[in-house]
Amino acid sequence: MISADNSSIVAALRKRIIDGHYAPGERLAEIPVAEALGVSRTPVRLAFRTLEQEGLLQRVGKRALAVRVFSPADVQCAIEVRGVLEGLAARLLAERGLDPKTREVLLDCLHEGEAIVGAAQLTEESIGAWSEVNTRFHAAIVDADDRRVIADAIARNNHLPFASADSIIIDRAELDQAHQRLRIAQLHHRLVFDALEKGEAARVEMLMREHAQIGLRYDNLLIPERHE
Repeated sequence: MISADNSSIVAALRKRIIDGHYAPGERLAEIPVAEALGVSRTPVRLAFRTLEQEGLLQRVGKRALAVRVFSPADVQCAIEVRGVLEGLAARLLAERGLDPKTREVLLDCLHEGEAIVGAAQLTEESIGAWSEVNTRFHAAIVDADDRRVIADAIARNNHLPFASADSIIIDRAELDQAHQRLRIAQLHHRLVFDALEKGEAARVEMLMREHAQIGLRYDNLLIPERHE
């Protein structure tokens, strides 16, 4: 058994679910999943809890968990809703002006993100580190507004499949492609910060809505062209 960061296990399971490796309605058990991933049961148990909170797994009976039935349209709609909500939060922040506390948090996230994506290659540990940095970056923008309306709406939306900003999908067999995606996400973070600093409300709203699409729409752009 290999050790693994819980975030990387969650990301790997998300990938298997969206690829259909685990079919809608299929029951999942800790031992077979742990053996398939080459890890112990503990991180799988924790990953199951996370995926249940995200709405990817649902309770069947008292103990069993099964893959939730959802369509690609459901996923796309949930992601678009998050993009709209986070875009609104960013626009309101740009209109009010970036406060010193939020600016400091965002800058810290940018610096930490640069160190992660600037490494020669992606690792299990760096996947987890990016997940934590990404969560802080998004939360800083949403939580900058003392009113909880947008934050509460995002929290409700996060219970839908792949809706959360932290729903990173990683294929362990394609870490180079995942690395490219995180580099693009980091670039988006820099652009968002730049727009917030300049008070460009319309631009930052558009950027946040586009940023929400990275998980599902960008992979085809990162696959090298095959020449006959």
